[in-house]
Amino acid sequence: MKIPELLAPAGSVEKAKVAFKYGADAIYAGTAKLSLRTRADMNSDTLEETIKYAHSIGKKVYVALNIYAHDEDYDEIEKEVKKLSNIGADAIIASDVGVIQKIKELAPDMPIHISTQANTVSVHDCNFWHEYGAKRIILARELSKEKIDYIMKNKPNDLEIEMFIHGAICFGYSGRCYLSKYLADRCANLGDCAQSCRWQYNVVASEVNNPDSKINVDFDERGTYLFSSKDMCLIKQIPLIVDMGLDSLKIEGRLKTEYYLATVVRTYRQAIDEYVNLKKSGKASEYDPDIYLEELKKVKTRGLSEFYFSDSNNQDIHDFDGQSENLEYEYGAKVVEKCENYIYVVEIKNKLKLGDSLEILYSDSINSQKFIIEELFDIKTNEKIDTINPGIKGQLVKIKIPYELDYGTIIRRKK
Repeated sequence: MKIPELLAPAGSVEKAKVAFKYGADAIYAGTAKLSLRTRADMNSDTLEETIKYAHSIGKKVYVALNIYAHDEDYDEIEKEVKKLSNIGADAIIASDVGVIQKIKELAPDMPIHISTQANTVSVHDCNFWHEYGAKRIILARELSKEKIDYIMKNKPNDLEIEMFIHGAICFGYSGRCYLSKYLADRCANLGDCAQSCRWQYNVVASEVNNPDSKINVDFDERGTYLFSSKDMCLIKQIPLIVDMGLDSLKIEGRLKTEYYLATVVRTYRQAIDEYVNLKKSGKASEYDPDIYLEELKKVKTRGLSEFYFSDSNNQDIHDFDGQSENLEYEYGAKVVEKCENYIYVVEIKNKLKLGDSLEILYSDSINSQKFIIEELFDIKTNEKIDTINPGIKGQLVKIKIPYELDYGTIIRRKK
């Protein structure tokens, strides 16, 4: 049976390393100017470093050039295509036909993945892109399981299909939204989305003949989040998705933290592997997604929804409350160096103090190892301290952890 690739986001070299450590087969990143997450993505040097590291451990890196380009963008596009070809990117993700034509012209051997921005929703779309030279299609997130299954059964045999399984859902159709441009003069389709759909709004009504009379509509003291969607979560559908033969399963979130990445990537990695092993042993019916779903709820997230995957008429997709869930856990630390006698140098992201309960996220198991902070040491003086707060970019501290850990291990804190 086919085991799908698990594809994770990476907005930096360190995030890429975390994603690989916790089970991603490949990561996708963007360039600093030409992807749809320009505020999170990498420059040429960091991309090259990421690609070299990935290839050294047998992993892949796909790079997004998925803006809808204007004529003045093409000089930069030509430079980036040549660079990506030279540094060995495993594929370029694109949606604009002009950009795709330029990739074919300048890097004819470069695999092309058609971005979800292209709104691919049918076998006819797939056939067109296949004839135009695409190696892979990233399906629109609006598709139901029946439509995905139909595409899988009728697409060209050598055309790969990728789908999103977890992460934010954009209010605009397949992410093509102009609300950000209208309200903040930051164009989503040029990589500068202000995430206006996540803002707080007051909705008012006025009488036609008296426009100055305004009545607030359906909101509380926080306003209303009428554009905000819940996050996609297809952990319960892993058996069906694997059985349909998808080539790649994609997690959204280049702006997310390393803790988010570690949690979500390892959860889907363990879920996929468990189902595949159960299927091989004839015990597929024993797959239980509940433990994985509970794990996913331990990161900061909006409400979770299967979007239209299971029901094309699903109404449970809007996040009117606007509140992120996960009241119990937060990012604790990342191991950056091992000293002696179980003392580790860790980078913290939130306040730590003696007596805090921490959990180690292992990369080869869904289980987490708990321990209590009994000793903290100042990184410079080695003196014992009781508490430490992170700086703007994190803070290093020495901590005693009674287990063998390696670089990059993520630790969460129980609030």
